[in-house]
Parts: sequence; structure tokens; C-alpha cells
Amino acid sequence: MPLVLNKLQFAASLLRSNLTPKVIPVKFIHPTFIKYDNDINDESVPISKDRTKVIPVEISMKYLKSSAYKKTYGEYPVWKYYRRNFKAQIPPQKTRRTCIRGGVISTGSPCPICRDEYLILDYRNIDLLKQFISEHSGEILSYNYTGICQKAYKDLCVAITKAKEYGLLSYDVPFRYYDYSEWKN
Repeated sequence: MPLVLNKLQFAASLLRSNLTPKVIPVKFIHPTFIKYDNDINDESVPISKDRTKVIPVEISMKYLKSSAYKKTYGEYPVWKYYRRNFKAQIPPQKTRRTCIRGGVISTGSPCPICRDEYLILDYRNIDLLKQFISEHSGEILSYNYTGICQKAYKDLCVAITKAKEYGLLSYDVPFRYYDYSEWKN
């Protein structure tokens, strides 16, 4: 009886080829069923979307000085030419929460930090952090302006704060001059 059920389930799995077949533990499995089963389960993530590999910060700092980086981005910041398509061309109030889910890029147009695997947000990576700081005021540029996802923005804020605390990023504390002559007796 179990052998008959196994053959019926095998025939049903061949008929519905678009659905993934269930693996049935039995003593005898036909060789074509094994070949068919392996073809279905060989779904792998494309290498370009895989973000499970950890890249050291030192490699990211070397990448920012390499000719490949200059060829890709030129002399501009990484977010300069990033544009994302919006539904009905109306930009949302906030950017997306994250571009990477489960170690895989889950969106069609990831943010400038998530799309390039060699851009690592770390407090030691000063050249990358300076691209997200305003030249005029010294403030961190908004995620609406740069287009990075909210998770990368939080990591950016932490990295910039940490770099300022360690003295790797210099910043000017605003000093106000007051006219005390108005308050003299």
C-alpha cells in the first residue's frame, strides 16, 4: 500500500510541475524522482544580491581610493546620481526601512550604501562618512536628500558620532559673539 501511494504522489508531482513536490521518506525512490527533486531545490541567490559575506573595513577604505571606485562614481559622492522610482512619481515621506532582508537585497533599486557591497559604514572609514556631512553646516545630510534606507541612516549616524568622539572627524563647535554693551549699567 505505501508503494502505491508513493507512485501516485510521484505522478501527481510530475503533473503539477510548477509546485514544489513534497519529499516522502520511503525505502525505494525512483531515480527520476531524485533528479526531479534536486532540480526544484537548487534555487540559489544570485551572487550580485548576496550580502552574507562580511567585508572588512580595511578593504572598504582601499576601495574608496581605487580606480574602480573612481570609474564608478567619479569625483562625486556615492548618493549623487541615485534616483529611485516612486509610485505615480510622488516621493514618500520616508525612505524604505531596509534594502537587505535575510542577507539578500530584497528591492529592485537598493539605496546607495546597500547596492555596493564594498561600502561599509564604520567610524574608521572617514572618506565615506565625509560624503554624508554637509560642507557648509557640518550636519549629517538627511536620508530624504541622500536616498539611503533608514537602517543605513541609523548606522551612518552612529558611525559619524563615534568618529567625532574618537577625534577622527573634526567639527567646529559654533561660537556666538554677544554684544554685552547693551547690558552694562
